[in-house]
Amino acid sequence: MPRQTFEEVVLPHLDAAYNYARWLTRNEADAQDVVQDAYVRALRFFASLRSDDARAWLLAIVRNTWYGRFSRRGASEEPVPFDAVNDGRSDESLDPEALVIQQQAVDTVRRAIEELPVDFREAIVLRELEGMSYKDIAAVVGIPVGTVMSRLARGRERLLVILGSAKTMEGHRDVS
Repeated sequence: MPRQTFEEVVLPHLDAAYNYARWLTRNEADAQDVVQDAYVRALRFFASLRSDDARAWLLAIVRNTWYGRFSRRGASEEPVPFDAVNDGRSDESLDPEALVIQQQAVDTVRRAIEELPVDFREAIVLRELEGMSYKDIAAVVGIPVGTVMSRLARGRERLLVILGSAKTMEGHRDVS
């Protein structure tokens, strides 16, 4: 069986790499830089890919690139508006009011995820948005599966608290 090319194996995961980098950096320009650097590294080390899971391998490179670039300079934890969740396509089966309500819910959840500490945020993003298995998340992040499960549980608990606070704040605004 002929060996597959970099383009065949790694390029199909460009969207996942960018999405993950975007959630890590919370900045579109930084995410693009991280993904570009990660792809250069992935190309350089493509021969070292031993598993069939190029996606987990690439996302680990994205994560390591991000930590290498931003942990040294003390990346800002200030939230930056993030619109990647809304890809511009609308669900035509919903009426305009339902679309607005749906978009508000998406925005609320997105802001709640952005408030999470990076350890919990990346576990939630990789599991819930990228659909990765616990084993693959552990490989990407470089931690035991049990730690992945713990971070997911704790991250979900924090999300519930944040979302509960957001709901309470909305209730106070509606009363006025």
